[in-house]
Amino acid sequence: MATDKNRATAEAILPLVGGAANVTSVAHCMTRLRLGLRDRSLVQDEALKALPAVLGVVEDDTYQIVLGPGAVARVTPEFESLVAEAGDTAAAGPASAGPAQEAPAPGRDGGAPARPRTAEELAAQGAQMRAARKAKNATPVKLFLRRVANIFVPLIPALIGCGIISGINGLLTNLHWLPSIVPALAALASGFMSLIAVFVGYNTAKEFGGTPVLGGAVAAITVFPGVTAVDAFGQKLAAGQGGVLGALGAALLAVTVEKWCRRWVPEALDVLVTPTLTVLVAGLVTLFGLMYAAGEVASAIGSFATWLLSNGGAAAGFVLGGLFLPLVMLGLHQALIPIHTTLIQQQGYTVLLPILAMAGAGQVGAAMAVYLRLPRNGSIRRTIRSALPAGFLGVGEPLIYGVSLPLGRPFVTACVGGAFGGGFVGLFNQLGDAVGSTAIGPSGWALFPLLAGNKGMGVMISVYAVGLVVGYLAGFLATYWFGFTKTMLRELNTEPEAARETAPATGREPVPAAPEAALPSS
Repeated sequence: MATDKNRATAEAILPLVGGAANVTSVAHCMTRLRLGLRDRSLVQDEALKALPAVLGVVEDDTYQIVLGPGAVARVTPEFESLVAEAGDTAAAGPASAGPAQEAPAPGRDGGAPARPRTAEELAAQGAQMRAARKAKNATPVKLFLRRVANIFVPLIPALIGCGIISGINGLLTNLHWLPSIVPALAALASGFMSLIAVFVGYNTAKEFGGTPVLGGAVAAITVFPGVTAVDAFGQKLAAGQGGVLGALGAALLAVTVEKWCRRWVPEALDVLVTPTLTVLVAGLVTLFGLMYAAGEVASAIGSFATWLLSNGGAAAGFVLGGLFLPLVMLGLHQALIPIHTTLIQQQGYTVLLPILAMAGAGQVGAAMAVYLRLPRNGSIRRTIRSALPAGFLGVGEPLIYGVSLPLGRPFVTACVGGAFGGGFVGLFNQLGDAVGSTAIGPSGWALFPLLAGNKGMGVMISVYAVGLVVGYLAGFLATYWFGFTKTMLRELNTEPEAARETAPATGREPVPAAPEAALPSS
């Protein structure tokens, strides 16, 4: 039955994105189905958002449909199967063929215009803000950070799986249960992390236009045990020195060398000379310079994060939790992904993620306050009801662009909630109870299975859970008391005829478009 449900979701999505002939690529991250499209105009946004399984949509370098954690991994193979099955037919006809293209979706061309101050109007404002954000974020630095994020997003499922196994193994070890299986679980949890540099190198070369296996081959040098015999800058190298930063740099260097070879090496010699020179030149530079430099940077990152939270955890957590949503808006949050991964390699967990996750808690609290402050605006209240469950699980994008950001003040007060939640978790780090996550991607309630730190699991769960409650309450109270002016309440707290508190024909209010994910959530 589950397969039938996922197949039905895929079948419902396909015609609304223009059919199989309009799909050029299919991939997924933690929460989103990511599609490459030939013609964006063929997509029926409102009809997509009205599907019960769809939590929102994102328009970025790919068209992204938010399905939520778990669901996206099951729907994607079914969607790929449908595209493959329809490939011959789609290639023979126009991408817009099919009954789903005969009439515009409700609320689009020819649909009834949305009345002012409803969820539909907020969604339109959110779409305009998203477009403006996308244009502002198309700078070389931010585009580079986005590509770096694309390197790590495919690794998130393995990080999560190995992280949870690591947590189970730690629990069994502390309780002295099943001692015979503990070594096996340790191998399962650590195997991927010991070779993550290879995967980072492979994905880096793939993302930046090189041959993926050559990127992986050069990055593999950094984790080869034999590097301990190499002397660089007066000291012996260590296997894994530089971590993912070294692997990333090595693969980028390999791509540069490979592209130079493709331009200058004769075609008759290319198959022999190009891979040899790529591995040789990039590998030697990696061994006699890059590994040492990356190791120093990685050590500095770990030392600084530890010092910051140990000496000013409450203040640092307050700032980080409060600024994370604006960082997402600016596209700068992607710079944190290699830092998270470096901390996981060094310490076994990243102490930053539980603090940053409090931004989502503040957003949820703000949304609940908006719900109570606008008892007569059925349209906005239905949107909040449909998006809140995903928000509790860490998927807060529909609430951001569909509710708080278009309203203005509630977005600021949501940041206040994140600041107080982050400050609470940071305070306990300052007191010696380091709370971290063994993987990146999940947040909200979905982060509980991945919690780790320097104390028992009970302490970690308690600190994180209370932090969430603090974020919810602070976001709620700040929004309830300061999130609206009298004019805003007068304009918003109405019940237009188009927004009565009755369920729409689909049985679900369309969730407004979502922005780019904060973490490899997705």
